[in-house]
Amino acid sequence: MERLFAAGENEIREAYTTDVYFERTKKIISAKGLDGTEVWAEFTLGSLPNKWPWAVLCGTEEILRLAEGMDIDIFGVPEGTIFRSRSPKGIRVPLMNIRGRYAEFGEMETAMLGMLCHPSGVATASARVRCAAKDKKVMAFGNRRMHPAISGVLDRSAYIGGCDDVASKIGGDIIGREAVGTLPHALMLIMGSDEAAFKAFDETIERSVPRIVLVDTFSDEREASVNACNIIKDLKGVRLDTPSSRRGSMREIIQEVRWELDSKGFKDVEIIASGGLDETSIRELMGAGVSGFGVGTSISNAPTLDISMDLVCKNGVSISKKGKFGGRKYTYRCPRCLSMDVSLSDDDDVTCSCGSPMEIAEIPLMRAGKRVHRKDPSEIRDYVLAQLKQLGEL
Repeated sequence: MERLFAAGENEIREAYTTDVYFERTKKIISAKGLDGTEVWAEFTLGSLPNKWPWAVLCGTEEILRLAEGMDIDIFGVPEGTIFRSRSPKGIRVPLMNIRGRYAEFGEMETAMLGMLCHPSGVATASARVRCAAKDKKVMAFGNRRMHPAISGVLDRSAYIGGCDDVASKIGGDIIGREAVGTLPHALMLIMGSDEAAFKAFDETIERSVPRIVLVDTFSDEREASVNACNIIKDLKGVRLDTPSSRRGSMREIIQEVRWELDSKGFKDVEIIASGGLDETSIRELMGAGVSGFGVGTSISNAPTLDISMDLVCKNGVSISKKGKFGGRKYTYRCPRCLSMDVSLSDDDDVTCSCGSPMEIAEIPLMRAGKRVHRKDPSEIRDYVLAQLKQLGEL
């Protein structure tokens, strides 16, 4: 049997997935006796995609797991921090700094950036969906749109950004929650009818699984919803995944189903909407009677943040390539409006444009290869939601 194309954990740790020029750089440094060159490397972002005003930092935990055992120090803003890419003066805001011998960690630049760039984009898209959905439930359904090797990364990032639940078992294990799901159209097609599938689901699957069924395979959504209520006595909800070719006004379909269920005495049965949803379409459906949303592609296919890693100090001397600013920098943040600024000192008096004194935003994450900071996904998610409320987004 031929191997799949996905890299395994050992291949990542052994730099088999890195851009090959980092491997060559390490070989040259060693050949020229520069293994002991100590550097500061900073991670920054030049601009945000899609005119986003802010982003959610995600992926730090995986970098710490990768770097554990390396003789390096890592400092950075906590994972889950909502940030803007530049200071009011246009200086890139450092999100993370690494100190150590370049030969110790430089070969891992490709992996480290990959562990930040895509997850941060996914978490940001998830947070924006969360803001659009307000207090409605949001489930992450995007794994089928990306390579299965990163299902756990996608689910963790979507959860940290604000999704309530995830659909894959690996994602559920990573975030410490049971994976959720309803029924696929395939079950109804194989069973031959909605009714047969509803009965089989209710008779076969353990009672701990909420009874939520898909109602748009064969019948009118209103009719199928009522039938489901009559067949499954403890039905929790129905999911509408009506294809765009038959949709018309999705808002009106939801309103019709809600009216029909209420009029038949099924007021407690929830309506879950899914199928090509994003933050814009979710806002359009709010108030129509929907209880929650299943969101896939718009989260998993989020724009990748163009974070870069650059050397800014060598053996204690400020350096940088053209277009970047040299020197070990410290990130400050306003506790009131969450704006950020940058200073070359960790003991500076930095005042925000709103008039509030700023505070140092970075914390130590790793010292000499031993991690000194850890938060579980639920704590990070709570931190994200608290910041969104502070910004008035929720």
